[in-house]
Amino acid sequence: MGFFKDMIAVFQKKELKFLEYRKEADDVYSFMFEKPNDLSWNAGQYGLFTITHKSIKNNTRPLSIASAPEENVIRITTRISDSPSDYKKALLELKQGMTIKMGGPIGKFSLDDSSPSLLIAGGIGITPFRSILKQVAGGGNSARPIHLLYMDRHLFKDELDAMAEQGVLTVTYVSSRDALEQEIDQFAAQHKTSGNYYVAGPKSLVDSISSYMNKHNVPKQRVKKDAFFGY
Repeated sequence: MGFFKDMIAVFQKKELKFLEYRKEADDVYSFMFEKPNDLSWNAGQYGLFTITHKSIKNNTRPLSIASAPEENVIRITTRISDSPSDYKKALLELKQGMTIKMGGPIGKFSLDDSSPSLLIAGGIGITPFRSILKQVAGGGNSARPIHLLYMDRHLFKDELDAMAEQGVLTVTYVSSRDALEQEIDQFAAQHKTSGNYYVAGPKSLVDSISSYMNKHNVPKQRVKKDAFFGY
């Protein structure tokens, strides 16, 4: 039923009114859209966002919804280089009141609150975790420990640190692959086969971390992945 529900959501696109954008870092932007009253999603899901104000090739792209449903806004966050694609140029051209369309939400990258959770983010892969953690914080925190390992870029650091101070999670900013693997090993040793693992970021990073955990006896059924593709 989940597959058919996703397919229906993809074809029943919602029109989203653009509100504003924010520059999160030198080459990272968040785009805010008004949330339609009849649209909801599970934290960690993504949408298929379609440019409609101009004609471009490949006008639809999958992007994580970086906001929690309780924030009452659709937020997408993406990296935009000095030589952006036509799609990202079109995002930067949005003016308040203009619209795009969204298919979805789609995906099952959501938190299971029944077990301790290790969230592993690489760079822009923090976006689904922002949504998940905001939802946890809004619901009175998790019943189980949540540990975030964040490598490379440290987007939303002030928000993450504030949630850590509130007891929503423990956050560790790692600067090397060795440090990341050490943290994974410590979590696995502490929680054995009872922990859940969530990995989000560039596909190469997600694949290599998943392979590492598989070689170190982390059960595959305990690992959820959200691989990002550049465009």
